[in-house]
Amino acid sequence: MKNKILITGGTGTVGKHLQKLIPGGIFLGRSHEHGGDLRDPGYVKWLMSSYTPDVVVHLAAKVGGIQENIKKPAEFFDDNILINTNVLKYSHQYGVKQFIGVLSTCIYPDKAVKYPMTEEDLFLGPPTPTNFSYGYAKRALAVQIDAYNQQYGTKYNYLIPCNLYSEFDNFSDESKMHFITALLHKIKKSNGSIELLGNGTPLRQFMHANDLARVIKEVIDKEITESFNVATYENYSIDEMAKIALKELGLDLKIIYTNPNLNGQFRKDVSSEKLKSLLPKFEFTPFKQGIKTVYDKISK
Repeated sequence: MKNKILITGGTGTVGKHLQKLIPGGIFLGRSHEHGGDLRDPGYVKWLMSSYTPDVVVHLAAKVGGIQENIKKPAEFFDDNILINTNVLKYSHQYGVKQFIGVLSTCIYPDKAVKYPMTEEDLFLGPPTPTNFSYGYAKRALAVQIDAYNQQYGTKYNYLIPCNLYSEFDNFSDESKMHFITALLHKIKKSNGSIELLGNGTPLRQFMHANDLARVIKEVIDKEITESFNVATYENYSIDEMAKIALKELGLDLKIIYTNPNLNGQFRKDVSSEKLKSLLPKFEFTPFKQGIKTVYDKISK
């Protein structure tokens, strides 16, 4: 019998890629006919009792860029804790067999003993101060999932992806843009130069969102119950990524850095060795290829 799969945040960036891979899935989001507020336990209880899914992929979260996180830390913490608690609690209460929580590498310590960080390093320090409340809220979901497995004997798991980019990103609201989205947005409307926040030195792993969607599909199909990082093996500085993008797009634009102290975490690269052991044939989209594909799609 085919599994009934429910995806929270199903109309967001990763959800839109999953729609192509999981036809027939229940993709919840603001545009869904029964899209509601996941912070409301009554709504989430109704949702799970109505759909009775076999599998829940939990993508939904309150997200934003560095500046938004700095301005509203309490809001980011409260909303994400409520969303995660409700979705996990009622998934378990209504018999969900497979629960996949999708987190973020921002849950890792701001400063690590070694890089790249492995799954065992998760609790060795606090998240970066620039989005500490979001980081702690997402880290709490990892604790909740482990606690449910221990107390209730469930085999739920979580994935920890690095930064994502996609043609489905929000290219209209600059306050919610992550680096690659903002970079491509600025390149598209540039008149000879682009302004970027910080000084260009922080290192980042950026993965095409479709790669994460493909991993999620593999986890469902293979019924993988282990939790692990999902991150590309490429780790570039902000400046390197900007220059790679301009080169791949055949553009000669001047890069100007503003607010040199607003850099966020210097590095937070994580290891995908565990992923490689579980999915040995999986290949990530090269950054050069992905960035050009996304720009071409948003430029049409």
